[in-house]
Formats: sequence, structure tokens, C-alpha cells
Amino acid sequence: MKTAIVTGASRGIGRAIAERLMRDGFRVIATGRDEVLLASLNTPSIALDLRDPTSAQALIEFALLKTGRIDVVVNNAGATKRGLFLELSEGDWLDGYSLKLFGAVRVARAAWPHLKAARGSIVNIAGVGGRTPGAEFSIGGSVNAALLSFTKSLAEQGVVDGVQVNAINPGAIRTDRLRKRLAAIDEDAFVKSQLITRVGEPEEVAALVAFLVSSEGRYMHGSLIDIDGGATKTM
Repeated sequence: MKTAIVTGASRGIGRAIAERLMRDGFRVIATGRDEVLLASLNTPSIALDLRDPTSAQALIEFALLKTGRIDVVVNNAGATKRGLFLELSEGDWLDGYSLKLFGAVRVARAAWPHLKAARGSIVNIAGVGGRTPGAEFSIGGSVNAALLSFTKSLAEQGVVDGVQVNAINPGAIRTDRLRKRLAAIDEDAFVKSQLITRVGEPEEVAALVAFLVSSEGRYMHGSLIDIDGGATKTM
């Protein structure tokens, strides 16, 4: 049985990914910062803050202790602060990068030898803001862009080492964060303002992850895939 690590698995997209991979037969190692929510997944879990430089190695060691192998890593952890540029502090910027970008880099580095041995797969969950950032998403947009660039770079090494590497860019997905935004605006009005077909569901992102890490998705490599209801208008 293959092992998949999912970061940011406490809630939202990460939780949906963990649940889908469990249904698909993976042994899932879940991590996040909410120990209670992680426990409710009924799979081996460890509460960690990936801002801590030591956490990535602790996660890999935990996964190996529980299952003895690592086949898939889904780097999903990380939320960045929204706000106009002049209202964002240096601390806001450092926090955004330390979790979403450097957390993913550290987990990938620690897992790579084991993924190489298993001819495994990495999926980085970035976001459409990395391709089309807005005025209130300067941190998230730049972090996501860096994560997409990291994906392309790592994918080239993956060709050599037999590790599949891809990234997914979710758009407006019905997570707790988006629900808070939708509470202030009618959902239909939001959809029209974003020029999208509708709000997406976490399970739809999870289904795309499941395809990528399946045998049918193996030819996908170095791909940056938008799942955003048409939000991304650029080539």
C-alpha cells in the first residue's frame, strides 16, 4: 500500500485531499496545526507548524515510522494575509513565505530520497493568484508564483530521479476563508464579479490530485494546472 503525506490537512482543501486519497487506498499521513481536527481524520497524523525549520524532517521521520515508505507528498499548507500593499507589515510577508514556500521546500527536500526510491510524486497546491495577482493579494500572489517556479525547477530534477512533480492552482474554492468573504457579498454577485462559472468545492481539487498521482496521470509532469472556473484569462 502506498503512503501519501498531506500538509495543511486539518481543514478545507487539504482535508478533502487526505479523505480522497484514503478512499483511493493510500495510507495517508496528515499534518497541520489543529491536533483535534487532525485526529478526526482517523489516519496517522502529527500536529506541526511547518514554519519551524525542524518540522519537515520530523514529519518525514513520523511517516517512515508509521509506514516505512513515502510515495506521494502533497504540499498544501499555507495561508497568506490579504490586504493592500501599504497596509501589510514585514512580518506579514515573512509569515507568508515561511509557511507556504519554505515549508514546501523543506518537506520536498526531506522527502526527496524516499520519493526517488519509490518513483513517487509531489503535488504543490499553489493558487491562481500566482498567475494573476490582485492589489489585495500581493503576498499570496508572489508566494504562489515562487511556488510555481519551484515546481518547474524541481520537475527537471524529477526527470532525472524519477519523481513526478506538478502544481495545482485552485481559484475560488469553498473553504472557511472564502465563506467569510462570501458572508459579506451575495454568492451570485461574487461569481459575476469574478467572471467565473461558479464557486469550486474542495473535493474537486482533491479529485484532480487523485488523478495526478494515479497511474493514469503519470505523464503529467512539470504541469501548472488551473482549476478556477475560468478565472485565469491569461495564456
